[in-house]
Amino acid sequence: MFIDLNLIDVRMKIVYELSEKIKADPQSVVDTHALTLDSSRPQMGLKGAFGLYATEEWWDSIYQAEMETLYVSGVIVEAYVAGQEHLNCNNEVDLMLSDGTVQPVGIYVNNKADTSLFQIGHRVDIIYALDELKEQPSKNGELNYLKIALEMAVSLEPVG
Repeated sequence: MFIDLNLIDVRMKIVYELSEKIKADPQSVVDTHALTLDSSRPQMGLKGAFGLYATEEWWDSIYQAEMETLYVSGVIVEAYVAGQEHLNCNNEVDLMLSDGTVQPVGIYVNNKADTSLFQIGHRVDIIYALDELKEQPSKNGELNYLKIALEMAVSLEPVG
């Protein structure tokens, strides 16, 4: 587990774990590996610099802090449907971070019913793995990576 609920001073629930998503959809791993290994598509897919996605080597690179991670924590100031899909539940939230900035974050859940927990005033914590993409560098000259959600937690009640 990446998000340690014992270190957080409000009651929270882990609503998403990548490892559970992978168990439910193992084909996504096969497809990701195929794109990573496809040299005829040099601008698409992960680079594989830390091992193939979701392999033991890949997970180890995260646990050993070889692959960079990003931890985001904030309070929901808005919940909404983003994109052009016709969804009947919110799929994104805007989080007010501790520095006062607002950041949009996608909602990740292993159980669709947990989307109802994402309400204004609730805290959200999410950790991403920053896995390098094949196409380097990004348009701004920096490292081009994909933010892969590893875990997401949401508070069970509004926070102060």
